[in-house]
This record gives sequence, structure tokens and C-alpha cells, in this order.
Amino acid sequence: MSDLSAAALTQVADYFKVLSELSRLQVLCALKSGTKNVSEIMDATGLGQANVSKHLKMLTQAGMVKRQPQGVSVYYQIADPLIFDLCELVCQGLEARLQAQSQQLQQLEILRQPPSNR
Repeated sequence: MSDLSAAALTQVADYFKVLSELSRLQVLCALKSGTKNVSEIMDATGLGQANVSKHLKMLTQAGMVKRQPQGVSVYYQIADPLIFDLCELVCQGLEARLQAQSQQLQQLEILRQPPSNR
């Protein structure tokens, strides 16, 4: 990434900004199992119609989600399934960090105990 221009890095930052909202991540997770309309996404996420529509618009503009009109309904699907690989990498990194912190806390607890309890 060190050889990317400022303009390219701006696009990367904008991509991550789209992913920085909990509701948009919920919408993406709802779509992971397949194509859905707004009502189905609302049911899966518990979000309201206006909220889902707003986030779908942003996800579509970012190229993460595709719209498919079918009759009077519009269905949405993931445009690039690699987005879930990215999310999995982030989750793995967070898990590793939390495990390391947990181990450090356990070590501190041991040190806080009186020598006779160790």
C-alpha cells in the first residue's frame, strides 16, 4: 500500500468508511445468505424501512451491493463476496488481540495474588 497515491488511499479510506457503520454491516450480513428485498432485510436486521433504504443506497453507491428490479420489488445482493473475506480477516485480528489481552490480564491476576496462593 505504500506506493499508492493520495487519491487511491482516499478511495480506500472511503471504502472503509462505508464499512464503519454497524447498520450497514448488519445489512451486509443479512445479504450473505442470498438475495433479499427491503422487507426481508428489515426482518433479518430489525432495522426500520427508512434506515435500511438509506444504508442500501450507500452500499450500492460503494459497489458493495447490487440492485435487481423484479416487477414491483427491488432485490439486493452482494456485488463482491470478497467483502466477507475482509470482514473475516478483521474478526480474526480482533480475536487474536482479545486473546492476548485476556492472557495478560490472567498473568496480572496471578501477580496480584499473595505468594501463598500462587
